[in-house]
Amino acid sequence: MSTTVGTIARRPLRSVLVALLGGLLPLLAATFLTAPAASARTETPAAAPVEAAATLTEITDFGTNPSNLQMYVYVPDTVTTRPAVLVAVHWCTGSGPVFYSNTEYASLADRYGFIVIYPSVTRDSKCFDVSSPQALTRGGGSDPVGIKSMVDWVTRTYDADTSRVYATGVSSGAMMTNVLLGDYPDVFAAGSAFAGVPFGCFATTNGSEWNSECAQGTVTHTPQEWGNLVRNAYPGYTGPRPRMQLWHGTEDDVLRYPNFGEMIKQWTNVQGLGQTPTTTDSPQSGWTRTRYGATGDRAPVEGISLQGVGHNLITTGMAARVITFFGLDSGGTVPQPPAGPCKVTVTTNAWNTGLTSSVTITNTSTTAVNGWKLGFTLPSGQAITSGWSATYAPASGAVTATNVTYNAAIAPGASVGIGYQASHTGNSAAPSGFTLNGTACTAG
Repeated sequence: MSTTVGTIARRPLRSVLVALLGGLLPLLAATFLTAPAASARTETPAAAPVEAAATLTEITDFGTNPSNLQMYVYVPDTVTTRPAVLVAVHWCTGSGPVFYSNTEYASLADRYGFIVIYPSVTRDSKCFDVSSPQALTRGGGSDPVGIKSMVDWVTRTYDADTSRVYATGVSSGAMMTNVLLGDYPDVFAAGSAFAGVPFGCFATTNGSEWNSECAQGTVTHTPQEWGNLVRNAYPGYTGPRPRMQLWHGTEDDVLRYPNFGEMIKQWTNVQGLGQTPTTTDSPQSGWTRTRYGATGDRAPVEGISLQGVGHNLITTGMAARVITFFGLDSGGTVPQPPAGPCKVTVTTNAWNTGLTSSVTITNTSTTAVNGWKLGFTLPSGQAITSGWSATYAPASGAVTATNVTYNAAIAPGASVGIGYQASHTGNSAAPSGFTLNGTACTAG
């Protein structure tokens, strides 16, 4: 086995609408397009775990790979004991490095200690095969088999937890997320699909990667029929089924909004649930969230409808909600870091639907800090509405507070105070996971 290492710079989140002309997969490519950065490569010993810390690494010869996918893996500097594994699947015209650079999963892996796999398509369309009979059958061949080999390589190499393997993706990657959970329910514990279609909806038998009827939202089935398509991918399987989180914009003009309802029908049936939500709420303006089978963050099925939003729906902060749904942000699973050169103390005062938090940052090192960014994670259901003495982004999930001009310097032993007001949906706990300029802080 050979292992090839390449470092690729992470870029800010951005999306560019791409339209393929001349009849080549006309609509599915209307997603994000960014050229990957150049990378330097060096060889490492065969079969050895990757030693390059906190970089995107290409792995070759990782196992059975019938469709010639490329494999990239991101391993944080610190991982949990028996870390979880997240497969992050790119959109059409994208690549593993582009998905790494333009999403927040790597930074969340830094915070919570899991490993991220970024599969990358090499066929001309740069779209995943979610339509062929081979792709829609467990072990049938094509892309799902290659991705399964990537998971096996990571779990062997890093002694990862095989009960905590997850998948997420956007557009073509969302469709592949549905396919992976259908083909390999014994491998994946949960999935999160952004702007996708149900398992089997894109099925074709003529070699085409595109199914216009499904894309237009005109393919409908009963919940039982949709569920049978999933069950037929792995006949005889009677074990537990993966949980599923689904995101879709009401104005999606590439993979039309009716696919959202069809996916809910499919995965609730697979879970043995009815079509009536257990709970409905609006975690953010314009969002309608329905949960099926339970009311908490790890319901068997969760759907999030985004009013007035098109196909390019993923924005800053959504990835943190994915991690919450998977349970990868839960406290106690990440080894506690050693005491860092900073200390953070938080005082929170809450009322029915809101709270204020006062945060004190103390420089416990012997070196002055000149310019700082404080990273922390808000509990699920909280969103910052205003703040003082820092700028805050995003409003929820994994937040970064950045100094303002007058408090950029913190002398050794000195402190600065910042704060914010936030809304909440019942959980008024203090934030956690503090880092100052990327270094873990102790909580006071």
